[in-house]
Amino acid sequence: MPDQPKLPIVYVRGFAGDTSGINNVVQDPFYGFNEGSTHVRVGPDDKPAFHQFESPLLRLHLDEGYRILVQGGQETYLDTHDEIPSDSIWIHRFYDASASTWSTSPRKFRLEDAAEDLLRLVRRLKEKSGAPRVHLVAHSMGGLVCRCLVQKILPELGEDPADHVDRFFTYGTPHGGIAFDVGFGLVERLMAATGISGADVFAPRRMYEYLTPDSLREDDGPPENWDPREIPEGGFPPHRVFCLVGTDPTDYDVAHGLSARAVGARSDGLVQIDNAQVPHAHRAFVHRSHSGRYGLVNSEEGYQNLQRFLFGDLRVQAELVGLRLPRESRGTSWQAEVRLAVRGLPSVMHEQLSAHWCPIQLPEPHGDGTAAEPVPLATTFLNSKAPRPPETPTLRYALHLRILSLRERDGILRFTDHLEQTADFADILVVDVGSAEPGPGVWAVWNSDLPGAIWEHRPTGTPCGDEDPRSGVWLAHIPLPATAAPILGEGASIRLTVTPWG
Repeated sequence: MPDQPKLPIVYVRGFAGDTSGINNVVQDPFYGFNEGSTHVRVGPDDKPAFHQFESPLLRLHLDEGYRILVQGGQETYLDTHDEIPSDSIWIHRFYDASASTWSTSPRKFRLEDAAEDLLRLVRRLKEKSGAPRVHLVAHSMGGLVCRCLVQKILPELGEDPADHVDRFFTYGTPHGGIAFDVGFGLVERLMAATGISGADVFAPRRMYEYLTPDSLREDDGPPENWDPREIPEGGFPPHRVFCLVGTDPTDYDVAHGLSARAVGARSDGLVQIDNAQVPHAHRAFVHRSHSGRYGLVNSEEGYQNLQRFLFGDLRVQAELVGLRLPRESRGTSWQAEVRLAVRGLPSVMHEQLSAHWCPIQLPEPHGDGTAAEPVPLATTFLNSKAPRPPETPTLRYALHLRILSLRERDGILRFTDHLEQTADFADILVVDVGSAEPGPGVWAVWNSDLPGAIWEHRPTGTPCGDEDPRSGVWLAHIPLPATAAPILGEGASIRLTVTPWG
C-alpha cells in the first residue's frame, strides 16, 4: 500500500458546564488536549517505577511529526497564511463565543452552532492545506458535536460527510446519552426538563433534534424505536468510527462525588458502557475513567488506540467461531474475558473483564445443535511501516482468553462448588504479523505450547495458510487447545482476519 499523506487533525472537547466552566476552558490554548498524566507501577525488586504520559497533543507531535500552529492565535494564524501543512493539529474552540470573560454579550451555547462552526473550520483547513479530508478526534460531548455535523448539518446541505471527514475517534462520548441508575429516571428527566447547565444535550429528545435532519424529524419527538447511537444507513460509514470506552467509574467518582454512584458500575463514572458505543464501529475497552487525572484522554491506552486507528495500515480482527457450549449444563452461564496486548507498549490496548463489569456473554448454540454465531473478541490496528529493531522483525500481539462459568438455581447464583475469579479455561494466543508475498504472513501459537518466556519465542516455519481467495483479505482459523474442547466444543477456533487499513 503506498504511503498516504497525513491529514489535519481537529480536536473537539467535551462538555464544560455553566458559564464559569466555559470561562475556565477557554483559558487553555488546547482545550485540554495537552493534558498528560503520571502514575506509579511496581517495578523490579518491588520498587516503584514512574510512568509519564506526555499528552496526546505532544505525542502526535513527537511520534507522527504533527505541527501545532498557534503563534499568537489559531484563527489569526489561519487568517494570515494562505497555505498550511496537512500534518497539523487544530482545536475547535467552539466555547470561545460563549465565554463571558471574552465578550460583553456572549453567545448562549447551542450544539448545532458548534457543529456549524466546526464545518467552517474544516472547510478552511481543507482549502489551505489541500487535504481532501480531516480526522476528527473528540472527547465526550465533542463526539456529539461531530455527529451533529455528519448526521444533520452536512446532509441538510446535500453534502456527503465522507467528503469532509476521513476517520472519527471518540473518547467516552455518550452516543446513547447519559442515563442514571437511581431515582427511576427522575434525575434524568429533571436534567432534560430544566437544561441544568446545558446538560439537556444528553437527553433523548434533544439528541433527536440535533442528530436528525429537519426534513426527517417528527414533530412529536423521537419514534419509539429510535436509538441515538445509530448512524443512519447511507450516512457516515460506521467502520470509519472508533469508540474508546472507559470502564473505571471509581476514579471519576473521587473527583465528582455522586456521579458514578448515580450512573452505575458499568460506566466510566459518567457514561454507561453501552452508551459509549456506535453500533458496527470499532471499539476498545480500557480501565480508565471519563476524565480527570486517570481519564481516557490523558492515558497511554487511549493514545495507542488513537495512533493506530489514524495511521495504521493493517486491521486485525479476532473472533471466536464454531462455539458449542455444553447443552447439558443447564443453569450455567458462560463468559469470556479478553485482553489485547501489543508488543513494545507499556499498557494493554483492550480489556473486557468481569472485574470491570464488561465480560463477553457467550451465546448458547442454536436449537438444532449448530454452532453459535461468531463472537467478536478484539480488533486492533497495526502499522507495518513503523520502525522495529532487528531482533523483533514482526508485529506481535497477544490475545489473552479466559472462559468462566456462573451457575444458578432458581435465579440465584450457586457458590457451593464455585472458585471465584478462577477460569475454566485460560490461555494466550501469540500472533506475529510479518511481510510475505502476495500478502501478510501470519504465525500464531498458544502460550501453553511454548517453552520458556514468550519474549524468547521466534516464529519459524510456514505461516498460517490463507483461507480466503479474495485479494487483500487474509483469513485463518486457529484451533483452540484440546483443553478447551469440553467447554467450547470440538470445532471451536479463533478466526483471524487481516485486511489493509487506509
